Amino acid sequence: MVIYFLYYYSMRKSLCSKVVPEYIYVNYCIFSLLLRNYNNNPGTFYNKPRLLVLIASIVVSLSVVPFILPHLFHQHMIYHILMHLGGLILSQFLAVVSVLAYLKSRTTRILFMALGFVTLVVAEYVYLLNSTESFNPMFIPQINIELSHFIMLIMVIFFGISFLKSPQVKQV
Repeated sequence: MVIYFLYYYSMRKSLCSKVVPEYIYVNYCIFSLLLRNYNNNPGTFYNKPRLLVLIASIVVSLSVVPFILPHLFHQHMIYHILMHLGGLILSQFLAVVSVLAYLKSRTTRILFMALGFVTLVVAEYVYLLNSTESFNPMFIPQINIELSHFIMLIMVIFFGISFLKSPQVKQV
């Protein structure tokens, strides 16, 4: 897996533009590696504690320099940033597990639940950027609402669809 990661990391310049942040690209590479290994051998990366440790180590290692170190001695900010990092780790874990569950079951209920967790990852990332106070809260100017609240609304809609959708009965 490390070889694949290094290969994708070395190919980053040819695959992605400079507009995409490196954090999102590395998560994309890890996620594609997880899916590739899952499709070849389904039992390999479906060990949930190993997956949680892998995601936590990736998120923490990629966020030490841009998020933690500049605010290490600001006690009022570091706890807030660590809380959002914990939320980002948990949301990415839940998103990966739900996408793997969707690949296994192929039902629309699980698909909408996976989309809900993926939007939770995006919302947590926006909240993390807002908590570092490097960025002002991002507003959608036409409706005067914060971007993070709009993403959370989309997440609730996805979860509502997944819970309200009646299960499809497969006929034999």
